[in-house]
Amino acid sequence: MSAAETSGRAPPVAMTVRELAGHCASGAVAGCAVEAAFYPLDTIKTRLQARRHGERVALFRGLYRGVGGNLLGVAPASAVFFAAYEPMKRALGAGGDAGGGEGGGVRAHLTAGATAGLASSLIRVPTEVIKTRRQVGTSAASSLRGILAAHGVMGLFAGYWSFLLRDLPFDAIEFAGYESLKQAWGSFADKEDVNGAEAAALGAIAGAFTGAVTTPLDVVKTRLMTSPDSYTGVVQCVRKTIAEEGAMALLKGVEPRVMWIGLGGGCFFSVLETARGIFVPKREREGP
Repeated sequence: MSAAETSGRAPPVAMTVRELAGHCASGAVAGCAVEAAFYPLDTIKTRLQARRHGERVALFRGLYRGVGGNLLGVAPASAVFFAAYEPMKRALGAGGDAGGGEGGGVRAHLTAGATAGLASSLIRVPTEVIKTRRQVGTSAASSLRGILAAHGVMGLFAGYWSFLLRDLPFDAIEFAGYESLKQAWGSFADKEDVNGAEAAALGAIAGAFTGAVTTPLDVVKTRLMTSPDSYTGVVQCVRKTIAEEGAMALLKGVEPRVMWIGLGGGCFFSVLETARGIFVPKREREGP
């Protein structure tokens, strides 16, 4: 007898190609919507984090610098994320989109989020490297050709481990938080799904909290990506930053980051749920 039968739950149903494609399309649309809408806030946050002690930075100049190339990377990265997240969530027994089902719970969503983040990192990291360098104004060395010429293929993965150190916990916490809030709201309101406005509110709460607690990891990631020759790794970057600028330097950009990710989380999950209503047939979203 299977574990699902023993626990009284039906075993997970395999996801159809049509359903998976719908989730991938929804994720791509949501990811691009957030990047296009909140790119200026991300630019300001990145410039604050990359600025060293005593440096002057033009925070508000060219706020959309590099957005076009970034969107070209965000769309496939978001699609790959959901290509891993949705099947993993279902396999772990976290249920369908409407309320999360019985079982699986927070641990399943944490695992699914981290796994999806790892899968999409092969696209997200090169996209992030180019984006952050464009945002801080290093245009001569920020193009794909410039990075390859200076550092080879591995230059596109500068700060890869710091990216994973930040984004795997971030993805896990944000998605687990959102899914938990959605389940709680569903129980409170006695409904199986959320509308766009409800998704926006829940996503904003999950995003703001996650953005705040992962800011130190984001600072380290930004510095390793924008100044790869100045640091030898994550630990050395943390030590050097604290030694030269104090511990509070690890919270640089926390205000725009919390604002950006809070608003972005609301936008992302609102667009995601709306797009799912278009791309994923209702009977497949709800499951058997």
